[in-house]
Amino acid sequence: MVSLRLPKDSRITRGKTYKVSTKGKQNIRKIHIYRYNPEDEKNPTLDTFEIDTTTCGEMILDVIIKIKGEIDPTLTFRRSCREGVCGSCAMNVNGTNTLACTATLSDYKGDIFLYPLPHMNVVKDLVPDMNNFYAQYATIEPWMKTDSPAPVGKERLQSPEDRKKLDGLYECILCACCSTSCPSYWWNGDKYLGPATLLQAYRWVVDSRDESTGERLDQLNDTFGLYRCHTIMNCTKTCPKGLNPAKAIAGIKGEIARKEDI
Repeated sequence: MVSLRLPKDSRITRGKTYKVSTKGKQNIRKIHIYRYNPEDEKNPTLDTFEIDTTTCGEMILDVIIKIKGEIDPTLTFRRSCREGVCGSCAMNVNGTNTLACTATLSDYKGDIFLYPLPHMNVVKDLVPDMNNFYAQYATIEPWMKTDSPAPVGKERLQSPEDRKKLDGLYECILCACCSTSCPSYWWNGDKYLGPATLLQAYRWVVDSRDESTGERLDQLNDTFGLYRCHTIMNCTKTCPKGLNPAKAIAGIKGEIARKEDI
């Protein structure tokens, strides 16, 4: 199995530059892309691609697809829906975690720098290792837990007011943009669940149909798992879906406090 560790004393060095003829072209942009292949056991590099943006779509993902299809087929990245729904193409664009399929060229001035999500092991190029992230998500048991039988032939119903409590929570696509923007998650990623997982946990805590609220809160009431959050707010600022993980984390803390006061 290939180790995902970077070489000792690793640092990013200048990589290849792919130039394009500028004759008669008015929209040349430089795209700098982080390149790393653990099988090579070499330092990561930053390759530069000159792109005529009139020959591709407006989205950052369109540019990456053009580079892979026409310039360097070895470039590795994830993508799927291209509609901001799956979260596959999450990456760091000019210092901000976002989705390449919803970020446009016009959002950025000058050169564009693409890196994998920060503080995660890199599988290759722009592909981060998401195993730990998904393993943490699994620990909150993200499904409805009930003891009472469902009404025969009917759904488990809830009032419009209770349903509204889920707004701003269920829309999370688990892209990990928020968690990988959080300094607490950077330094305690093995213990701290992170904004994305905690937002998902709160989604089940406030669901009126779930019957394991107390059990869920007891599980979340952990010094590292929950309380490593220091309300830095990076998670809320970077969420490409406009959600507020910091508010959800505060909601969990509030529910735990109320439970302990009973």
